[in-house]
Amino acid sequence: MNVKTFADDPQIQKHRWWILVAVCLFTFMSTLDASIVNIALPVMSRDLHIPMNQAEWVVSIYLIVICALLLVFGKLGDTRGKIRIFKMGSVLFILGSLMCGFSAGLAFLLVARALQAVGAAMTMATNNGIITEVFPFSERGRALGMIGSFVALGSIAGPGVGGLILAHLHWGYIFWINVPVGVVAWFIGQRILPRDITVTRVPIDRAGASLFAVIMVSLFAAVFIGQEIGFTQPLILGLFVIGIVALVVFVRLELRVDDPILALQLFKNKRFSISILCAFLIFVANFFFNVIAPFYLENARGMAANYAGYALMTFPIVQVVVAPIAGTVSDKIGPELLTFIGLVLISISQVGYMLANLGTPLWIFMFFIGLVGLGNGIFMSPNNSIVMSSVPVQNLGVAGGINALARELGMIIGISIATTVLFSAMSHYAGRRVTAYLPAHPEIFITGMRVAFMVSLAICLVATVITGWRLFRRPARS
Repeated sequence: MNVKTFADDPQIQKHRWWILVAVCLFTFMSTLDASIVNIALPVMSRDLHIPMNQAEWVVSIYLIVICALLLVFGKLGDTRGKIRIFKMGSVLFILGSLMCGFSAGLAFLLVARALQAVGAAMTMATNNGIITEVFPFSERGRALGMIGSFVALGSIAGPGVGGLILAHLHWGYIFWINVPVGVVAWFIGQRILPRDITVTRVPIDRAGASLFAVIMVSLFAAVFIGQEIGFTQPLILGLFVIGIVALVVFVRLELRVDDPILALQLFKNKRFSISILCAFLIFVANFFFNVIAPFYLENARGMAANYAGYALMTFPIVQVVVAPIAGTVSDKIGPELLTFIGLVLISISQVGYMLANLGTPLWIFMFFIGLVGLGNGIFMSPNNSIVMSSVPVQNLGVAGGINALARELGMIIGISIATTVLFSAMSHYAGRRVTAYLPAHPEIFITGMRVAFMVSLAICLVATVITGWRLFRRPARS
């Protein structure tokens, strides 16, 4: 079946880079808002007169709603139009951001945060699909590399940007900063985004979408609440049981329906499956770094929060510079070799983190922060190109949704595993339960950090081996 794409329209090609700008701005803001809030939680807790454990739901509800809705919006993008869904999502995200900034109580903030997450899910699920349709194959890697850059910048820059805002302004501005940027991006989009042409109007698999939402909400509510009250409580065990049962029913349903919400046949394509798996594993590893590095720099090494934030910005800055270059190179030589090189560099960086101690020169630690940014920049763009080029055009929305879901799941699971491993190792070494940094015993933290980065290294090596296997078994390019 020969499907027309935006790459065939000269008028759209004339504006393709402006389309990329609009898409990248919303990609940056939606990923930034997953990480920027953490640093503001103590301030929000005091201002809203709520305990810290309730304030943490401002972060959790955003991630849960996004994960629950990514697949359904990816499918809606394929059937109702990716650009239509993206535009609707941009409006909801701006509105949610505006509402989030008001000190109107926790309930209002959580509702606003959920609305913001719905908009973010709509833009995240469709951004890669829009760019894949708009850009010709010869420029696709570069364009997807730009999206990868803004994903990285948004994911990692949150603490630094949030710290700078909180130093001078009310915490509401961490949300309100989205409003003027979002309005500019929305106006650009209104002027240059074309009408959808790949619209099928196929009925949505509502049962599958509902089951998937139940899976995400129950499993991640169990993870977030379990970290607070313990994983052996009946409530937590019940949530895990609900999630697992829903997962089994979901898989059986998706294998039977004609047009499922999750096209499981896509995973029969090894290039697609390996790329999604490796993206997930690397985001898990990246969030080991996100959780542990601030403890190391601020607590163990005594750096001021703003200087620690500047040091951590090395990661996204390097990735932002490298990702488009890697995407351009992958357009010329193919993406498989670059993904392998990127994963090797990320693995080496984990060794550097693992060997760091209280006496390690800070410039050496920052070298490894830059190295992981370099590795991610080289890996992410070609990997995204493989994902989006491995599926037919009518499944681009679903593929983009799965790709974004892998990223968000990697973020949540990475944070959960990193904190569990870090404090379990610290507790084992201390001989008692430890749930926070111990100022009088920095050596206990260093031991926990070493164990955590050993686990992170193992995760990276799994991804490296899988990608290496794909590289060396690939057929010769014609």
